[in-house]
Amino acid sequence: MAEALNNIRVCVLIPTYNNQGTLGQVIQDVLQAGWPLWVIDDGSTDGTGRLLASRQDRVHVIRYQPNRGKAYALEQGFKAAYEVGYTHAVTMDADGQHLVQDLPALAAFATAHPDTVVVGARIQEDKKGQKAGSAFANRFSNFWFHVQTAIPLQDTQCGLRLYPLRAVQGIRVLGRRYEGELELLVRLAWRGWDEQSLPVHVYYPPAEERVSHFRPFTDFARISVLNTLLTLLALLYGLPARLIHRIGK
Repeated sequence: MAEALNNIRVCVLIPTYNNQGTLGQVIQDVLQAGWPLWVIDDGSTDGTGRLLASRQDRVHVIRYQPNRGKAYALEQGFKAAYEVGYTHAVTMDADGQHLVQDLPALAAFATAHPDTVVVGARIQEDKKGQKAGSAFANRFSNFWFHVQTAIPLQDTQCGLRLYPLRAVQGIRVLGRRYEGELELLVRLAWRGWDEQSLPVHVYYPPAEERVSHFRPFTDFARISVLNTLLTLLALLYGLPARLIHRIGK
């Protein structure tokens, strides 16, 4: 089901950087399930460009150089999809972790709750292949997100999400890499948007097949600096602003 009811139009956005080994299968799965698809090539230097060129008859492709980070890639996808009339976008990672079987539930949620941001909560039994460092970083982010927004999301680092596209237009986050996705959730909460978790599946391929651009020390440090800044801003601006938005609804 590519488009939901009640004028809700849902597409899929996949940002990618040097994921040629897994991206082709992800694209095939999404297209076979009938979903409109944008792929944002964030300055790839491997064979990603050739792979996308062979699929441009069925995939909307955005390409640029150099690599500018996942947050920037998502901004470009949000803008492009919104400009042609889509109301919501589901973001998926290019490494094959996310499964198309979860897309109908996200689209159905958009139909019932069009003004809610949905963040996937990876089912616990599927997370056996998750690295210990990633699990700790997720718990760390969940805690600080709750402090900064008063919203208890279960899995703030899951990349499978559904965004109302009008909510994200014009937002330029400070974080350019993984931390930018967390910042986006915080800033949407401050603007008064509802955010909820929805159980989703996850697949972790064998270690030798994984392509990850997460740099444990560097990225964790960036997330820590961002959380410090966001916590200060939450006290001075974010939480009062969210309360005002909630009262005004």
